[in-house]
Amino acid sequence: MPDLIRPLRRSLWLSAVLALSACSSLVGHDDRFMAVVPLYRVEIVQGNVVTKEAAERVKPGMTRDQVRDLIGSPMVTDAFHANRWDYVFSIRRQGTSAQARRLVALFDGDVLKSLEVPPDLPTEKEFVASINTFKAQGTGPKMDLSEAERAALPKPVRAAPAEAEAAGATRAFPPLEKN
Repeated sequence: MPDLIRPLRRSLWLSAVLALSACSSLVGHDDRFMAVVPLYRVEIVQGNVVTKEAAERVKPGMTRDQVRDLIGSPMVTDAFHANRWDYVFSIRRQGTSAQARRLVALFDGDVLKSLEVPPDLPTEKEFVASINTFKAQGTGPKMDLSEAERAALPKPVRAAPAEAEAAGATRAFPPLEKN
């Protein structure tokens, strides 16, 4: 009996070593392996999304509360630079390119002195389009009628009030006010 167990153990060890060596050979060949097996990547969103429309509403001379109401709380407030607010935004999503932006609000006391905005700040539509990973499939349903199509519709027929009451279709609503 012990003579049969030794060869069995050796064959198990040998198959385990071969299996592990096959896995390690795939690590060096990412391009072929990744083309066959797509991996899920975690979506990472950090910071404040500030669009061009929101940044244009912020004007010098506004108070800190007004700025906070328009573009949100800053991502970074520094105890050593109390007159500076940093709005940082970054996003990494599978299927889209990584984005990173930084706005800096400089204050003189409680009043906004300037807002440093990057030149590539997107509008709201551009931002939504840049993170949208859903592919449009054809055209959507038609949602509006032309004037000719509206004219071709049959006119609604209204029943006379006496005919409606005779048919038993009466309405009884509770009074709106107490008498």
